[in-house]
Amino acid sequence: MAIRQILRRSLSNERRTAEVPKGHLAVYVGEGEKKRFVIPLSYLNHPLFQYLLFQAEEEFGFHHPMGGITIPCSEDLFIDLTSRLGKT
Repeated sequence: MAIRQILRRSLSNERRTAEVPKGHLAVYVGEGEKKRFVIPLSYLNHPLFQYLLFQAEEEFGFHHPMGGITIPCSEDLFIDLTSRLGKT
C-alpha cells in the first residue's frame, strides 16, 4: 500500500514538472545534489528496487520535495543497480 501511495503522489507531481514517457517514472538520486533518472515501471517489481523504495519511505516518508520519488543512495550504486535490472 505504501508504494502505491508514493507512486500516486509522485506521478501527479511529475505531470506538473516534466514529461515522462508512458511506462516510466522519474526518480531523484544522490546523497547531496540530486540527479533525475527516468526508469521503466517494471523496475518497481524487482526486490532490490523495492528495497530502495523502502529506504526512501524510511528517510522521507511520503514527502518528496523534488516532486518525484527521492532515492537515498549514491548515483554510482543506483546506476549499477539499474544496469543490472536492465539486463534481466
